Amino acid sequence: MIGAGVGGLAAAIDLARAGLQVTVLEKAAVPGGKLRQVEAGGAPIDSGPTVFTMRWVFEELFADAGASLEASLRLKPLSVLARHAWGAGGQLDLYADPARSAQAIGEFSGPREAERFLRFCAQAREVYRTLEGPYIRSPRPTPWGLSRDLGPRGLAVLWRLGLFSDLWRALGRHFTDPRLRQLFGRYATYCGGSPFQAPATLMLVAQVEMDGVWAIDGGMSELSRTMADLARRLGVSIRCGTKVERVVIDGGRARGVDLAGGEHIAAESVVFNGDVGALANGLLGEGTRRATRAVPASARSLSALTWSVLASTRGFPLLHHNVFFDQDYASEFEDVFRHGRLPVRPTVYVCAQDRLDDASAPDAERLLLLVNAPPTGDRHAFGSAEIEACAERAFGLLQRCGLEVRREPAATVPTTPADFERLFPATGGALYGRASHGWNVPFVRHGAASALPGLWLAGGSVHPGPGVPMATLSGRQAARALIGSIGARH
Repeated sequence: MIGAGVGGLAAAIDLARAGLQVTVLEKAAVPGGKLRQVEAGGAPIDSGPTVFTMRWVFEELFADAGASLEASLRLKPLSVLARHAWGAGGQLDLYADPARSAQAIGEFSGPREAERFLRFCAQAREVYRTLEGPYIRSPRPTPWGLSRDLGPRGLAVLWRLGLFSDLWRALGRHFTDPRLRQLFGRYATYCGGSPFQAPATLMLVAQVEMDGVWAIDGGMSELSRTMADLARRLGVSIRCGTKVERVVIDGGRARGVDLAGGEHIAAESVVFNGDVGALANGLLGEGTRRATRAVPASARSLSALTWSVLASTRGFPLLHHNVFFDQDYASEFEDVFRHGRLPVRPTVYVCAQDRLDDASAPDAERLLLLVNAPPTGDRHAFGSAEIEACAERAFGLLQRCGLEVRREPAATVPTTPADFERLFPATGGALYGRASHGWNVPFVRHGAASALPGLWLAGGSVHPGPGVPMATLSGRQAARALIGSIGARH
């Protein structure tokens, strides 16, 4: 197993409980992959994914391994999904309870928008329930296979949504307040895309969030630590600080790996938990180039410019998840995807990790601030002047919304697309694999089987897509496919 992200850990857990001997090789010092922590001002700050949803994915993984998620992790449900603010004025909380959200939207935008929101929720619920089984839980779909599995009723649901409609246009059929289109259009960025190009089916994220958002006591990194502990209890060996130099190919199939220090590890099969671009670009040996298709630079998902900060704040009453919008939403994605530059009018996400559903916080609190950025880390490293200019625009937006962040350079750690490229090579810093643009993206992503026999794929760049729960499902699908191949060979 190459890589100890959640996809690799999930695959390792399922393979070990099936009786297979599993060794996980991770180049970083600790398991987790993108679930990483950065120390700022002496405090560990979650600086990767910050939202825990689709709890059922992890409950099933742990239960199948004879363990309990509830007994393993301390999860706190959030009644407020996120607090939203606009530079031009206005503040809106979105709740796990749709009725409370409708009331808040009614006060924010008027009663007719509240009614439209409830109809939007109904359609999002219908789309999610339609796609959970045939798409989210299934192996890699094909157009004909998905059509068959959806059946007439499921196809009718997607037809009403608009099979070839983008998310932005679909939201325009629901909402007249442009601020609400911004709020729900942001769901496209959860998959690394633009709402102006992502498929309308991504409105299902609304149902995912209404099914529950939790904060993990100890932070998101506790999830990977807990999964690693479960894997070890099942007999998995996890070797951190271990870089794989290449996948060894013998007789036309993957037969093990060579490590950077010269050690060879033989194996019957290899699972690669990383971006498929690393294989296609030959970073694990020339023989793996044919295993996957390279993602063109033009098809990459969003990267990010982030700041991990230990700072005092005042003014705006932060909650755990907060989103600050500028007025010109379209320009942000034009800058990122068309012009390859840091946005002039960025949306700023702030995770206040020491807060939950109330506004109380310590004098110095742990913050992750994120701005969308182009995935050009392998071609253009933004200079300090560009980064500081973007920081001034981002923190200026926060100030216009009433939030002052008293950051000090010694307690502020930026991460750029070039930094993400170094962490996750051959991506350009893209954090979600291929951008979720166009109706056919589900059919373009790789499934668990690579084109090289004996080499299997897991992670956010393969089906069912990016995000912590989806990457976990990809690992389970890789394990299932590998186990099935053993039965077929014997």
